[in-house]
This record gives sequence, C-alpha cells and structure tokens, in this order.
Amino acid sequence: MTLPQRPLLFVLAAGLAATGLLVLPSRPVSAQAPAARAQAPATGMVTIEADRQQADNQNGIVTATGNVRIVYADRGMTATSRQAQYFSNEGRLVLTGDVDVIDTDGQRLRAERLVYQLDSERMVAEPPAGQQVFSRFRLQQQGSAKPATAKPATIKP
Repeated sequence: MTLPQRPLLFVLAAGLAATGLLVLPSRPVSAQAPAARAQAPATGMVTIEADRQQADNQNGIVTATGNVRIVYADRGMTATSRQAQYFSNEGRLVLTGDVDVIDTDGQRLRAERLVYQLDSERMVAEPPAGQQVFSRFRLQQQGSAKPATAKPATIKP
C-alpha cells in the first residue's frame, strides 16, 4: 500500500504516510528529551501501541484497537484512544473512544470521536453524550510569536 505524504496536524496519518504502515521501536519515543527532539532531524517516525493492529492493504485501511497510544516525536505529540483507523484511499483519520491528543507545549484536545481529513486539513471533534469537547491551544499570528488579538489565528503544530 502506498500512502500519501502530507504534513499533518494529528499523529497517526502522518506516521503511516511516512513509514508505510506501523512501526514499533524497541526504545520508547516518549523517553527522548524535548531538546534532543528539537535538534534531531525530522524522521516522520510514529510509534503505535495497541492491543491489536491490522492493515487491509487491498482497501487501504489501517486499524489499531484497544488501549491505542500514538507518539509522533517529530511534532512532540501523543494521542490516545480506544480505536484509531486510517483510511488511506480517502485521506481520513478517525480516532474513537476517550480521544486525548496532547503536545509538549501543553496544547490538548479531548473528545469521544475525532475525524481528520488530510486533503482539506479539516477536523471535527465530537463529545461524549451529554458532554462537551475540550481543547486548549495557543493562538498565534502568522509569522509572530506574540499572542493573537484581532487577526485570524492558527493552531501551532
């Protein structure tokens, strides 16, 4: 299966695109110091831990289920959920069940379901029944390290 390479906001699709499928290193990526990550060249390497992982190369679907933990060290991001599915033919990533995405800067998103479209770089987060989606992120102006005031802002990856 050939997966498209694209810069991503969230972890699973980027790692699968860069690595081809699933990668489980012998040394935990999260043990690497943030300063070492900043100095090291980007590798596109993603670590996926789950109770079960499977790839359907014919349909272009990669599924991880049960205690899913995804680490994208290049971006300093970690995501956890009960299930993660990457639909390479559609360019869609779906995380379901107690979704929690956090980066080393403390930016965070919590939801029950998260759908991310790679091509349009659009995301929809859905809450658990009767609750709300939670997100915490830093707003910044384009090309500036100062917090945004009235201009449109982007989420810092």
